[in-house]
Amino acid sequence: MSKLSSPPVPSSASHGAAPQAAAPLLRRILLQGKYESVTMLRNGEQLILAVVLPLLALVGLTVTPFLDGMGASRINVAVPGILALCAMSTAFTGQGISTGFDRRYGVLRFLSTTPLGRPGLIAGKVLAVLVVLAVQLAVVTAVALPLGWRPLAAGWLPGLALLVLGAAAFTALGLLVAGTVRPEATLAITNLLWILLGALGGIVIPADRLPAAAQGVVHYLPSGALGEALRAAFLYGTLNGGAALILLLWTLIAGAAAIRWFKWN
Repeated sequence: MSKLSSPPVPSSASHGAAPQAAAPLLRRILLQGKYESVTMLRNGEQLILAVVLPLLALVGLTVTPFLDGMGASRINVAVPGILALCAMSTAFTGQGISTGFDRRYGVLRFLSTTPLGRPGLIAGKVLAVLVVLAVQLAVVTAVALPLGWRPLAAGWLPGLALLVLGAAAFTALGLLVAGTVRPEATLAITNLLWILLGALGGIVIPADRLPAAAQGVVHYLPSGALGEALRAAFLYGTLNGGAALILLLWTLIAGAAAIRWFKWN
C-alpha cells in the first residue's frame, strides 16, 4: 500500500517567515474610496445623473425668467440649488443604486469579511461621495463663472460645510434605502425621489416659487433645507442655522436607521 502524502508546506512557512500583514486601516479606506470614486466616474449613467442633468438644469434656469424677481441674478440664485442637486444625485441616488446592486451580488458581504471591514467599507463610500462631489463642484463652477455667477467670498466656508453636511444626510438616506429593500426597488425609489425632490423639494426651485401646498413641507425635507442653506450662504454670506439643524437631524436619524436595519446580504 502506498502512503498518503501530507499537504505541501509553503516555502515561507518552512523558513519561519511571518504572514504578510494587512495594510493600515487608513490605507485600506483610501484604496476603497479610490476604487468607488473611479467606478462612479466611469459609469455613463451616473455621469449623466451627477453632471449632465444638473448642468442642463443650470442652463435652463439661467435662460428662462423663472427665477426673476428674487433680488439677485438668475445665475446667482440657480447655482446654489444646482450644487445641492449635485449632492443629492451623488450621495443619494448614485450611492444608493451602486450599494443596492453590490448587496445583491454579494460584494458587500464579501468585503465586510475582509480586513477592510464594515466600518472601512462605509468610510470608503463616504470618501467616494466627497471626491465625486468635489469634481461636480469644479465642473459647475467652471460653467457658472463665465455665465456670470458671482458668489460672495464670505459664503464659501459655510457653503462648503453645508454641502458636506447635505451629502452626509443624503448618503445616510441612500444607504438606508439600499440596505433595506431589493435592488430593483432601490433603483425605482431613488430615481423617483430624485425627480420629485428636484422638482418640488425646494432644492433647485426656492420654496416660495412652489405651489402653496408644498411650501409648508419642503423646509423640513433634506432637499429644501440644503437648497435654502446654500442660497443663504452664497447669496448673503450667512449661515441658515435652522436649515443646518434639519440637515443634521436627517443625518443622525437616517444614519441610525441604516445602522439598525441595514442588511448586508
